[in-house]
Amino acid sequence: MPSSHDYWNRKACLITGGSAGLGRVLAETLVRRGARVIINGRNPERLAAAVTELKQLGGEVTGAVGDIAAVGFAQQLVTDTVDSLQGLDFVCHAAGRSMRGELASTSREDFKSLWRVNTLAAFELARAAVEPLTTTRGHLVLIGSLASRVSPRLIGAYAESKFPLTAMAQQLRLERGPAGLHTLLVCPGPIARTEQTPSDRYEAAEQGLPEAASKPGGGAKVSALDPQKLCDRILQACESRQAELIMPGRARLLFVLNQLSPKLGDWLLRKMSG
Repeated sequence: MPSSHDYWNRKACLITGGSAGLGRVLAETLVRRGARVIINGRNPERLAAAVTELKQLGGEVTGAVGDIAAVGFAQQLVTDTVDSLQGLDFVCHAAGRSMRGELASTSREDFKSLWRVNTLAAFELARAAVEPLTTTRGHLVLIGSLASRVSPRLIGAYAESKFPLTAMAQQLRLERGPAGLHTLLVCPGPIARTEQTPSDRYEAAEQGLPEAASKPGGGAKVSALDPQKLCDRILQACESRQAELIMPGRARLLFVLNQLSPKLGDWLLRKMSG
């Protein structure tokens, strides 16, 4: 069943990482459905360009420049959004970083930089948004990864920075779900790119890695997801107040097998990533 456009009309929405990638596509999807959107990004020029393009769709869009991982920024961003839009119905943490490399060769600084954006920023954004979203029975969307559940080789500390989102989402569902907060954990596989990106997009902790390691998904034998279809599914999952969205859906089988038999799970991950 297609997602209802009426549901999102005039909804107050905040997206981190909204100037590029999945966050940018999600912002456009919401704008086309009549939502009022504030997008956050670190690059002023890219953010301004995204806002201009989104406004050309006839949407009510504002940009908020800043580092979502900076101390105190998430709280200020949420406060400003609530003041500007007179409420808050939807928050999505789409900002994130990835890298490639062996875990044993990952430096402390690389680990901290991934954790800072992928984990700590998600926590601070969630903490800031809990009260206003609970008031409106709104939606908190955490963009995880298949690596939030299983950890293939050669992705450095990326999985370690995404696994905590699974626990975060479950805690929020149990603690604030009864009061009205909807928390959705999204675990997508590799996402097809929609803009030009440098060949070294995945930062490497060391040289000499297999060529497949630099590809989306660390070379996993999984087709890249259409970002528009993923965004449509995210909004549909919000409307039905799902707890999780896993794409492709067959990855659930891998998660179950990995829990039942870690040895079998390891074998499957090696086979899938070549």
